[in-house]
Amino acid sequence: MKPANAMLSALPTTIFSVMSALAVEHDAVNLGQGFPDTEGPADLVEVAAAALRDGRNQYPPLAGLPELRAAVASANLRFCGIEVDPATEVVVTCGATEAITASLMALVNPGDEVVVFEPLYDTYLPVLRMLGAVARPVRLLPPDWSLPRAELEAAVGPRTKAILLNTPMNPTGKVFTREELEFIAGLMARHDVYAVCDEVYEHLTFAPVRHVALMSLPGMKARTIRIGSAGKSFSMTGWKVGYVTAPAPLAALVAKAHQLLTFTVAPNLQRAVAVGLEKDGAYFQQLSESMRRSRDILTQGLRDAGFDVLPCDGSYFVIADFAPLGFDGDDVAFCRAMTCTLGVTGIPVSAFYDPDGAPGPRTLVRFAFCKRPEVVTEAVRRLRRVGELRG
Repeated sequence: MKPANAMLSALPTTIFSVMSALAVEHDAVNLGQGFPDTEGPADLVEVAAAALRDGRNQYPPLAGLPELRAAVASANLRFCGIEVDPATEVVVTCGATEAITASLMALVNPGDEVVVFEPLYDTYLPVLRMLGAVARPVRLLPPDWSLPRAELEAAVGPRTKAILLNTPMNPTGKVFTREELEFIAGLMARHDVYAVCDEVYEHLTFAPVRHVALMSLPGMKARTIRIGSAGKSFSMTGWKVGYVTAPAPLAALVAKAHQLLTFTVAPNLQRAVAVGLEKDGAYFQQLSESMRRSRDILTQGLRDAGFDVLPCDGSYFVIADFAPLGFDGDDVAFCRAMTCTLGVTGIPVSAFYDPDGAPGPRTLVRFAFCKRPEVVTEAVRRLRRVGELRG
């Protein structure tokens, strides 16, 4: 038979699936999975359940229910100072992953170049390649992951269509500073470049660090597509409700791509998310504070076990360096040994680099702390035996 799609056929089983299966096999505390192990706000569940029973279960509008689009616009203004027309500048999608795909579909043609930052979320490169775009990776370096301005400037040129920016960043936990964003904005204006901003962890930054939206900078609204996630903001990752904010001409194209991909999103979930986005500031502050507490438990435990822990100012994740432990092997071998011997699972950071590019670091592990404190504490207890590992 004729071969199917070559790119998809060549994609291996993801390291996330491999490590999760290994975690189940060894009854490990799985800190590789990037989703909470608790339910989100009970009132939103009640709204979603009630919305199933009131006779509005047919197709909602393509771009999203008016009440959710209005809530997204209101949240943009409240949290980022961005004025948005909910009727023409908001599109609701089936999660942020679809939002990323639809946004890139709206912008790029085959042969266009898109700058990405390594280490990166694993969806970015396959989507760009499916669209025929050329990814131009710019590598952030540990331990502080600061923006390499000369390398970024060299990567942006006449064929650059967009910069794909993730802040707060998975897997590093980096939150791009205003100064870094202003440098990116300057390059965008100079080279007539767009930005697709994956900001799903916008409410998960840890004081005193605060999230700044690139779209909020002077002159950037017309060039920026901004992506948010109800799953991350309300600890309901299975709901798969995302939202795109973009200038009207780009939002119309995102909506066309969304129509081809999924067409619409479950109306009861949209109505619940609309209620969630109108929650007062105390909810969002409590969300970030609870994540900060779990981060602190894990980072202190990792340090006590002998890891070097890299800075983490946002997201669900912290990266630790096992080099001081003297393990004779790379990050994949370490993660397997940690799961099988200690019963704690993380993700090798090498999985977040372009497999066709230069090798990334080989002694770094990403741990997810979006778990109940007692689960993180149990992982820390098990990690005290990390000296038993051998390569």
